[in-house]
Amino acid sequence: MPQVSNATEAVPEPAGAAAATPAARPLVPRRSVAVEYLSRYGVLAVFLVMFGVFCLLRPSTFPSADNLKSILQASSSLAVVASGLTVVFVMREFDLSFGAMAGLAAAIATVLMAKHGVDWRVAVLVALAAGAVAGSANGIAVAYFGAPSFVATLALGTVFTGIEYTLTTQQNIFERLASGYIHLGQGATFGLNHQIFIAAAVFLVVWVLLDLTESGRYMHAIGANAEASHLSGINVRRLRMLGFVIVGLCGALAGVMLSAQAASSSPNMGAPLLLPAFAAVFVGSAAFKPGEFNVLGTLLGVLFLGVVQNGLTLLNATPATINLVQGALLLCAVLLTVLDRRRRK
Repeated sequence: MPQVSNATEAVPEPAGAAAATPAARPLVPRRSVAVEYLSRYGVLAVFLVMFGVFCLLRPSTFPSADNLKSILQASSSLAVVASGLTVVFVMREFDLSFGAMAGLAAAIATVLMAKHGVDWRVAVLVALAAGAVAGSANGIAVAYFGAPSFVATLALGTVFTGIEYTLTTQQNIFERLASGYIHLGQGATFGLNHQIFIAAAVFLVVWVLLDLTESGRYMHAIGANAEASHLSGINVRRLRMLGFVIVGLCGALAGVMLSAQAASSSPNMGAPLLLPAFAAVFVGSAAFKPGEFNVLGTLLGVLFLGVVQNGLTLLNATPATINLVQGALLLCAVLLTVLDRRRRK
């Protein structure tokens, strides 16, 4: 007796059915792609719009070559310290002492030259070594003794400021500074201030470390899950220590740059770097790799703040207004980072 085949299996699927299934859900991917692009490039878009607005409002001054060079020069010391700060932020640590490190390094370099007649190259090396030692103190306190990085770096930053005040007796130092030292901050090559080249070199080194080396990958892993990283064999303590040493070196270098540019040192001259550096790093965390601290984003954050400050200055804005805008930018960047992390969970 012939068997009857199952009608459901025998009936072929309509030709348009295969195309109908994916066509029923195109809106979700498109929306996700739009949100992803907005998350990655929203800060860059705002930066370009803001740049264009300043060009329209001050067409004869803002887009000029001299003004753009001045933006890069004014942002150089901030770029150095923000690049170093990105390293510890990648590992989800904090550092509040780099401003004090900058002031201490400036004091050491200028005191050695002005009061002890030390060659300016040796003075710079001693200042950088002091920054490394200061960063090591932070690293030991946080990585090996388990102190919260916020509290430890705040406390040690106060100590560094105390040492600086002891060295300088809270006086400005501007006499007997070597011409080579001043040329380091005020000289130019190919029409660009030397500090721009120093900042570019530091940025490149930090970018290579974080994005192209094994240690950088481990640092990212520590930031994602420090306990899992430790269990997988990563030397978490050593890398955290390295991160704080890098911040110390960058803070000291920024202090040397500031004092060389000003041809003097003043009490706690690195303090104005504190808020802009945090703002640059947090603004950068909302760009390119949303929710992640990354050095390319940090560079964009530095330029963002430099353009804001320069543009508002050309518009005759008061320092209070500039500080308010920078603070608002920092708050917005933090909120964007938090919201993006929540969206991804």
